Amino acid sequence: MNRVVYSTDQGRHCPDCSRPVDDCQCKKQMAVDSGDGIVRLQLQTKNRKGKGVTLITGLPLAGAELKKLAKELKQRCSTGGAIKNGVVEIQGDQRKFLLEILQDKGYTVKLSGG
Repeated sequence: MNRVVYSTDQGRHCPDCSRPVDDCQCKKQMAVDSGDGIVRLQLQTKNRKGKGVTLITGLPLAGAELKKLAKELKQRCSTGGAIKNGVVEIQGDQRKFLLEILQDKGYTVKLSGG
């Protein structure tokens, strides 16, 4: 049995219907690992040629909800970003600003890393 789990063209695939997660026919999207319920903000510069990126991990959202939140955060920070494997990346050191925004939304947030 050959099932596609990940494709560089379309990203993650549903384990049941083998379609991209965003176009899942069975509506059994991959379960979101909520972890310990704490959203963590981390600044990462490694492998980014000295450019800092703020990583947001631990968000209990998936699919369209995560995209919507990421879009709002990018607009509020007036910067770009991306979603990679459930981790929201916001360009620049935006930790303090994002801490306030996410706490106002009701999340428990911690600064993580250096």
